[in-house]
Amino acid sequence: MFKRIRIAILLFILVSVAIGTWQANKRVHAWKSTLYVTVYPINADGSQAAAKFIASLDASSFAPVEEYLEQQAHEHGITQPQPVRVSLGPVISYVPPPRPIRPSIFEVMRWSLSIRYWAWLRTPATGIRPDIRMYALFYDPAQTQVAPDSTGLAKAHIGLANLFATQSMQGSNLVVLTHEMLHALGATDHYDLGTGLPVFPDGYAAPNQSPLYPQAQAEIMAGRIPVSETQADIPPRLKDTLIGPLTAREIGWPR
Repeated sequence: MFKRIRIAILLFILVSVAIGTWQANKRVHAWKSTLYVTVYPINADGSQAAAKFIASLDASSFAPVEEYLEQQAHEHGITQPQPVRVSLGPVISYVPPPRPIRPSIFEVMRWSLSIRYWAWLRTPATGIRPDIRMYALFYDPAQTQVAPDSTGLAKAHIGLANLFATQSMQGSNLVVLTHEMLHALGATDHYDLGTGLPVFPDGYAAPNQSPLYPQAQAEIMAGRIPVSETQADIPPRLKDTLIGPLTAREIGWPR
């Protein structure tokens, strides 16, 4: 009898979580009201440089993301005046579980669950409950030349952005943050996993351009500006990217 009750309780919890996830996804992809995004800074390497940079962040630090998404949304038929509002949340002192180095399907699933639990356990409460939680992990560029891969979890509406703690790289930081935010909204990567090069045509900002190269901008989910068939450059600013038709459809924009 006790076993049946325990199974019934577990099934109830699973169904409740599934319904909650479905309702959240439906609301987020409707784009009928402002989506609230909170960015939680984390000193990923415990460095003084990261601590100093985090202390310099304020409410205006992520304003370019809001402006970019509003402009791009209007290009794709969204009439909501402020489709996304990005705010700075409290600093988190705990680093999330690292991604597995050689992930199997089982390890990826386990890591995904551990990230959700970590987010639930470590995320401070804010005045407005965010629709999307972005964790900005900052590294001292003098100690870390290549940041770990960033991640966005669509079903959990969580993003982990690995960034550099220097103002000179804040433009590219915002590109990475926005890329992962769009992952959290359901967008997929539009680059070749083996080469890192944008996939034609969806990974190109101007696939009908003639001549095709060099491109002037990057499709944000491709992450790089194609300058030839074998070379692509990292965009230094959000202004050097755009949201293409496929990405727009993936996140629920109508046009």
